Amino acid sequence: MGDLTHLDKKGQARMVDVGSKPITAREAVAEGRVRMNAETFRKALDGDSKKGSVRAAAEFAGIMAAKKTSELIPLCHPIVLSSVKVDIAPDDKNSALVVTARAKSTGQTGVEMEALTAVSVACLTIYDMLKASDRAMVIEGITLVKKNGGASGDYRRAP
Repeated sequence: MGDLTHLDKKGQARMVDVGSKPITAREAVAEGRVRMNAETFRKALDGDSKKGSVRAAAEFAGIMAAKKTSELIPLCHPIVLSSVKVDIAPDDKNSALVVTARAKSTGQTGVEMEALTAVSVACLTIYDMLKASDRAMVIEGITLVKKNGGASGDYRRAP
Protein backbone atom coordinates (compact mmCIF):
# COMPACT_ATOMS: atom_id res chain seq x y z
CA MET A 1 0.00 0.00 0.00
CA GLY A 2 2.99 2.27 -0.50
CA ASP A 3 3.06 5.38 1.64
CA LEU A 4 -0.38 5.00 3.26
CA THR A 5 0.72 4.61 6.87
CA HIS A 6 -2.67 3.58 8.27
CA LEU A 7 -2.91 0.50 6.02
CA ASP A 8 -0.81 -2.64 6.35
CA LYS A 9 0.53 -4.70 3.40
CA LYS A 10 -2.84 -6.45 3.10
CA GLY A 11 -4.80 -3.19 3.06
CA GLN A 12 -6.10 -3.59 6.61
CA ALA A 13 -6.51 -0.51 8.80
CA ARG A 14 -3.99 -0.15 11.61
CA MET A 15 -2.83 2.41 14.11
CA VAL A 16 0.72 3.52 13.34
CA ASP A 17 3.31 2.53 15.95
CA VAL A 18 4.93 5.80 17.04
CA GLY A 19 6.78 4.28 20.01
CA SER A 20 10.24 4.67 18.51
CA LYS A 21 9.70 8.17 17.14
CA PRO A 22 11.53 11.01 18.90
CA ILE A 23 9.61 13.43 21.10
CA THR A 24 9.51 16.82 19.41
CA ALA A 25 7.55 20.05 19.65
CA ARG A 26 4.69 20.03 17.16
CA GLU A 27 2.22 22.64 15.99
CA ALA A 28 -0.55 22.68 13.39
CA VAL A 29 -2.86 25.41 12.09
CA ALA A 30 -6.11 24.67 10.26
CA GLU A 31 -8.76 26.93 8.80
CA GLY A 32 -12.33 26.77 7.54
CA ARG A 33 -15.26 29.09 6.96
CA VAL A 34 -19.01 29.34 7.19
CA ARG A 35 -20.70 31.46 4.52
CA MET A 36 -24.17 32.83 5.23
CA ASN A 37 -26.63 35.47 4.11
CA ALA A 38 -25.95 39.08 5.10
CA GLU A 39 -28.70 39.23 7.74
CA THR A 40 -27.43 36.11 9.50
CA PHE A 41 -23.87 37.41 9.28
CA ARG A 42 -24.95 40.62 11.02
CA LYS A 43 -26.71 38.59 13.74
CA ALA A 44 -23.58 36.53 14.27
CA LEU A 45 -21.42 39.63 14.65
CA ASP A 46 -23.93 41.41 16.89
CA GLY A 47 -24.32 38.38 19.14
CA ASP A 48 -28.00 38.45 18.20
CA SER A 49 -28.61 34.72 18.48
CA LYS A 50 -31.29 33.11 20.63
CA LYS A 51 -28.70 30.59 21.76
CA GLY A 52 -26.13 33.16 22.94
CA SER A 53 -22.73 34.24 21.66
CA VAL A 54 -21.99 32.42 18.41
CA ARG A 55 -18.28 33.10 18.58
CA ALA A 56 -17.85 32.04 22.21
CA ALA A 57 -19.83 28.83 21.77
CA ALA A 58 -17.93 27.89 18.59
CA GLU A 59 -14.53 28.65 20.13
CA PHE A 60 -15.28 26.49 23.19
CA ALA A 61 -16.69 23.70 21.00
CA GLY A 62 -13.56 23.71 18.84
CA ILE A 63 -11.27 23.47 21.86
CA MET A 64 -13.34 20.65 23.35
CA ALA A 65 -13.33 18.80 20.02
CA ALA A 66 -9.54 19.02 19.67
CA LYS A 67 -9.24 17.33 23.07
CA LYS A 68 -11.55 14.51 21.92
CA THR A 69 -10.01 13.89 18.49
CA SER A 70 -8.72 10.40 19.25
CA GLU A 71 -12.24 9.40 20.35
CA LEU A 72 -13.75 10.68 17.08
CA ILE A 73 -11.16 9.60 14.48
CA PRO A 74 -10.59 5.84 14.81
CA LEU A 75 -6.83 5.62 14.14
CA CYS A 76 -5.69 8.83 15.86
CA HIS A 77 -3.43 8.53 18.86
CA PRO A 78 -4.53 10.13 22.10
CA ILE A 79 -2.07 12.95 22.70
CA VAL A 80 -1.44 15.55 25.35
CA LEU A 81 -2.16 19.00 23.97
CA SER A 82 -0.19 21.85 25.45
CA SER A 83 -2.34 24.49 23.74
CA VAL A 84 -5.41 24.83 21.55
CA LYS A 85 -6.60 28.21 20.34
CA VAL A 86 -9.66 28.77 18.17
CA ASP A 87 -10.22 32.20 16.65
CA ILE A 88 -13.23 33.33 14.64
CA ALA A 89 -12.88 36.37 12.40
CA PRO A 90 -15.41 38.05 10.12
CA ASP A 91 -15.00 38.11 6.36
CA ASP A 92 -17.28 41.06 5.59
CA LYS A 93 -16.88 40.82 1.82
CA ASN A 94 -18.21 37.24 1.71
CA SER A 95 -20.60 37.30 4.71
CA ALA A 96 -18.57 34.55 6.29
CA LEU A 97 -16.98 33.64 9.59
CA VAL A 98 -13.43 32.33 9.23
CA VAL A 99 -12.39 29.79 11.85
CA THR A 100 -8.70 29.25 12.61
CA ALA A 101 -7.42 26.65 15.06
CA ARG A 102 -3.85 26.28 16.34
CA ALA A 103 -2.91 23.11 18.24
CA LYS A 104 0.41 22.47 20.00
CA SER A 105 1.95 19.43 21.64
CA THR A 106 5.27 17.92 22.50
CA GLY A 107 5.19 14.26 21.60
CA GLN A 108 5.73 11.47 19.10
CA THR A 109 2.94 12.27 16.67
CA GLY A 110 1.51 15.38 15.05
CA VAL A 111 -1.45 17.58 15.91
CA GLU A 112 -2.87 18.14 12.44
CA MET A 113 -5.99 16.10 13.14
CA GLU A 114 -6.62 18.00 16.37
CA ALA A 115 -6.46 21.36 14.56
CA LEU A 116 -8.70 20.10 11.73
CA THR A 117 -11.20 18.62 14.20
CA ALA A 118 -11.31 21.88 16.14
CA VAL A 119 -12.12 23.82 12.96
CA SER A 120 -14.71 21.30 11.80
CA VAL A 121 -16.63 21.27 15.08
CA ALA A 122 -16.40 25.05 15.48
CA CYS A 123 -17.90 25.45 11.98
CA LEU A 124 -20.65 22.96 12.81
CA THR A 125 -21.38 24.89 16.01
CA ILE A 126 -21.69 28.15 14.07
CA TYR A 127 -24.16 26.42 11.77
CA ASP A 128 -26.12 25.08 14.74
CA MET A 129 -26.20 28.47 16.45
CA LEU A 130 -27.47 30.27 13.33
CA LYS A 131 -29.53 27.66 11.48
CA ALA A 132 -32.84 29.20 12.59
CA SER A 133 -31.89 32.26 10.56
CA ASP A 134 -30.23 30.63 7.54
CA ARG A 135 -30.34 26.92 6.73
CA ALA A 136 -28.52 27.56 3.43
CA MET A 137 -25.21 28.36 5.16
CA VAL A 138 -22.18 26.66 3.59
CA ILE A 139 -19.29 25.17 5.52
CA GLU A 140 -16.25 25.18 3.25
CA GLY A 141 -12.52 25.19 2.84
CA ILE A 142 -11.54 23.15 5.89
CA THR A 143 -7.84 22.72 5.32
CA LEU A 144 -4.46 22.33 6.98
CA VAL A 145 -2.67 25.67 6.66
CA LYS A 146 0.65 24.65 8.17
CA LYS A 147 2.36 22.21 10.47
CA ASN A 148 5.73 22.16 12.20
CA GLY A 149 7.74 19.37 13.79
CA GLY A 150 8.12 15.65 13.36
CA ALA A 151 10.00 13.42 10.95
CA SER A 152 8.08 14.64 7.89
CA GLY A 153 9.24 18.19 8.58
CA ASP A 154 7.40 21.43 8.08
CA TYR A 155 4.48 22.03 5.75
CA ARG A 156 2.91 25.27 4.58
CA ARG A 157 -0.06 25.35 2.22
CA ALA A 158 0.64 27.33 -0.93
CA PRO A 159 -1.41 30.54 -1.11
